[in-house]
Amino acid sequence: MSSLAGTLDSDLLATPERAVPATLDAFLADVERRAFRLAELQLGHREDALDAVQDAMLRLVKHYRDKPAQEWTPLFWGILRRRIVDLQRRRKVRSIVVGWLGGRDDDGEDLPAWEPPDHGPGPLQRLHDSQSWADLSAAVQRLPQRQREAFLLRMLEGLDVAQTAQAMGCSEGSVKTHLSRAMHHLRDQLEDWQ
Repeated sequence: MSSLAGTLDSDLLATPERAVPATLDAFLADVERRAFRLAELQLGHREDALDAVQDAMLRLVKHYRDKPAQEWTPLFWGILRRRIVDLQRRRKVRSIVVGWLGGRDDDGEDLPAWEPPDHGPGPLQRLHDSQSWADLSAAVQRLPQRQREAFLLRMLEGLDVAQTAQAMGCSEGSVKTHLSRAMHHLRDQLEDWQ
């Protein structure tokens, strides 16, 4: 097996700049698969990830189609990030309500069963060694929310610092701090793979 730390340092950090497609349709086709992988990793549920990506694409088309092509990337990732956070909040509130009501609503009818996230194999697991991917995924999910967002947008998506800052709604310095802390935590957690 190859060293996971080497993968983190060389492969992920050497992400090439992506050229922005000329049309919005081409941009969406280009970003669709990567956005799904990111959303699935964040949400842990395939259907929720598909919904989040579809909603982000629809909102980009509806509200920002007239923006210059250079702005589509940070706008899209910012929309997707907010949609993921919304889904995570709804999931948490729903689990609290279901627990509080004992699985029944005011009329005494059963509420839909709350299913835990599906942690089944994802698209990236077929591309990488399954054990190292599972360990990396678990380590990334244990990161604090902002560190995880910075890591995923910078390392998986390959956005530059300015685009990541715009998508996350924070300063470039904050992005650098979150990413540095995320890399430090991942190296510590994945020490056995070195």
